[in-house]
Amino acid sequence: MPWTTPGLSWTRVALFAALALCAVLVGIVACGGGGGHAPRQVGRLLETADEEGHRYRQIDQQDAPEVGVEVTTDTGKGWDVRLALHRFSFSPARTAPRSAVAGHGYAQLYLDGRPVARLRADGYRLPLTRVTRGTHHVTARLYADDRTVWAVEGRPVEATADLTASGADTTPEAPGTGSG
Repeated sequence: MPWTTPGLSWTRVALFAALALCAVLVGIVACGGGGGHAPRQVGRLLETADEEGHRYRQIDQQDAPEVGVEVTTDTGKGWDVRLALHRFSFSPARTAPRSAVAGHGYAQLYLDGRPVARLRADGYRLPLTRVTRGTHHVTARLYADDRTVWAVEGRPVEATADLTASGADTTPEAPGTGSG
């Protein structure tokens, strides 16, 4: 005896099953699963590398992410660093190195050229103990998840803001990698 559902013919059941299978297959392909194909690499790797040995990934200006840096004082607590981003999204924390995906990755924050923190969000509190009296440079540089530096015309995608500390001298902590 054939299987039937009240109100549905076997052809409609078969049609619904075929549509469900198509939806699953389209979802697998769209999400990068099945077939073992890696995401398409973006940009072109250059021989140039940053201070830590991360190679630059050249990308066209019209496709390149952009970053801006703003530093404001938080009296007695340190400095608030805010990033303004365009065509860029932070990847989740603990993202394993993988292929570069256009407009995705993390930002590395530097103070006077020394790494301070790897950022996966657009804000960071720079503690008083990290900065001595005087003028300093806070730089945010954008990286892809494969740890290459996003670059345009051979220059890293980064921005720098000045920070002037006028309080009593403090002893800076040893540079660290921060959270992220």
